[in-house]
Amino acid sequence: MNKQQTPVVSFHFLEVQFTFTQRTALKQFIVGMFKKEKKPLESLNYVFCSDDYLLEINNNYLQHNYYTDIVTFELSATDKTVGDIYISIDRVKDNADNLEQSFKRELHRVIFHGALHLCGYRDKTSKEQEKMREMENKYLKLYLK
Repeated sequence: MNKQQTPVVSFHFLEVQFTFTQRTALKQFIVGMFKKEKKPLESLNYVFCSDDYLLEINNNYLQHNYYTDIVTFELSATDKTVGDIYISIDRVKDNADNLEQSFKRELHRVIFHGALHLCGYRDKTSKEQEKMREMENKYLKLYLK
């Protein structure tokens, strides 16, 4: 008998501290996102870190020498998603201020953004960016209602 594995979503904190409540509900919501997007999920690690930590990852793995709020890695060789998502809390705070949004809303937007990348959404072209924003807003509205 083939036992179906429950997807695992984990949160890890490197060099940063911030208030982050309702983690269990958020993990369940993320698993539900993958179901809605019809993308099998095995495991997903979110790593919350500093600007400098993420800059090093961006340099070493993507050859990008600039700060970013998120870097997403798909690690699976099968159809089931295994991913690592690195999020700079420094960038999220700055972006929230610049966009006049709450830190909580911007954090969730970035969390969903990474999951959407793993579901197949891209953001290189303006058309892709528009679709990505639409999907982020859809899931923000569903989660933060």
